[in-house]
Amino acid sequence: MTQSRSIRRKQKIGLILGSGSARGWSHIGVIQALEEAGIKPDIICGTSIGALVGAAYAAGEIDIFRKWVLSLNISNVLSFMDIHLNGGVLKGEKLMSFFKKHFMDRNIEELNLPFGSVSTSLTTGNEIWIREGSTVDAVRASIALPGLFTPVIQDQEILVDGGLVNPVPVSLARAMGADFLIAVDLNSDLVGRHFYKPPEPAFSFGNNASEWLRKIQQNFGRPNNSPEETIAQMKTPSLLDVIASSLNIMQAQITRSRMAGEPPHIIIAPQLAHLGLLDFHRAAEAIEEGRRAVEMCLPALNKLKQQNGT
Repeated sequence: MTQSRSIRRKQKIGLILGSGSARGWSHIGVIQALEEAGIKPDIICGTSIGALVGAAYAAGEIDIFRKWVLSLNISNVLSFMDIHLNGGVLKGEKLMSFFKKHFMDRNIEELNLPFGSVSTSLTTGNEIWIREGSTVDAVRASIALPGLFTPVIQDQEILVDGGLVNPVPVSLARAMGADFLIAVDLNSDLVGRHFYKPPEPAFSFGNNASEWLRKIQQNFGRPNNSPEETIAQMKTPSLLDVIASSLNIMQAQITRSRMAGEPPHIIIAPQLAHLGLLDFHRAAEAIEEGRRAVEMCLPALNKLKQQNGT
C-alpha cells in the first residue's frame, strides 16, 4: 500500500519597503537586521525611496550601497541637485546617471531577487506596477515626488511618486507570490509631529552653497529673520514644510486605509519623524533606527522562522 505524503512548501517571504524620502535610509538597517536574524526575503518591492533601496538589495549591491549612503554629506547631496523649475525643482538626471554608472544598470528581470516598484500615473490616477525593464528607470519613476522631482514620461503615461496611491505596497508583494508579508512603514509617527515645535527647514544647504541655491533655500526653507519676523514665521510654515507635512498626512492616511484592507503579517515601523524631507546626509541615525525597529519585532520574526522551518 502506497502511503501518500504531504510536502510542505516553504513560504515565500515578501519584504515591502515603504515611501518616506530621507527616512528611507532606515530600510538599509532593516535589511541588515533581518539577515542577521536569519530572515532572507524571497521577493522585494517598494515605493519611492523604498524602491531605490529595494532595487539595490535585489541587485545584490546593498553593502556597497550602504557604504555610499553613509559617505553622503550635504555637499554630496547638493551635487545631485540639478535645479529645474519646470514640473519639479529637481530633474533627477544626475542622480540616476550616478546609479547607472555605479549600481543598478540591469533590467529588473536580471536581478538576483524578484523586484517590483510602484508609481502613480498623473494622467489617469492609476497605480502603476513596474516589474520589468530598466531598474533605474523603474526607480526614477517611483521617486518622482510631486513638486520636488520632475515627472517621468513612459509608455504614454506621466509617472510620479508611488506614495500618492500605495506608500507601503503590500498588494504588489502579494501579487508577486509572497506568502508571508513583512512591511516597513516609515509614516506611522509623522502626522502632526512636524509642527509641535518651530519647524526647522526641511533641508539646509549649508555654507558651501552658491548664492542662487541660497535663494532657493529662502523660497523653500526658512530665511534669516529678525526675532519678530521669526515669531510670525513660526505661525506660517515655509513652503517646503507645508509640502512635506501635507505629503506625510496623505501617505499616513493612505497607508492606514490600505493596510487595514490588506494587512501584512509583520509591520516594522522606524520612528524617524524628526528627519526632514531631504536629510539624506543623516544616514547613520536612520540606519540605526531601522535596526532598532527590527529588534522590537524579533519575537514575531522568530515565530516566522519556526513556521518556515528555518
